[in-house]
Amino acid sequence: MDNNTEKKFESFSEFYPFYLSEHGDRLNRRLHFTGLLAALVILAIAIIFQKWVLLILLPFFGYGFSWIGHFFFERNKPATFKYPLYSIMGDIVMFKDILLGKIKL
Repeated sequence: MDNNTEKKFESFSEFYPFYLSEHGDRLNRRLHFTGLLAALVILAIAIIFQKWVLLILLPFFGYGFSWIGHFFFERNKPATFKYPLYSIMGDIVMFKDILLGKIKL
């Protein structure tokens, strides 16, 4: 299934296999991991030092790395455009699965 196929997912557990199928390229997964890690570090710094202006950077890191991975390496359209909430959840679960060694980085 590609992003051009309309699909209505009833749950995140139904969506996640689709999400993983859209992240088969290892470099794309690495860019997702790096972007989310950078966003988490920026968020922590903003909170610790109360530098709230840094929060502006979150979408640039969180989405920027991921979208580069999709457009240039995976060559598909990010699922975020059709499934924003499930996609963010997918990013977090994939990040966790990479940390736990369930998904290769």
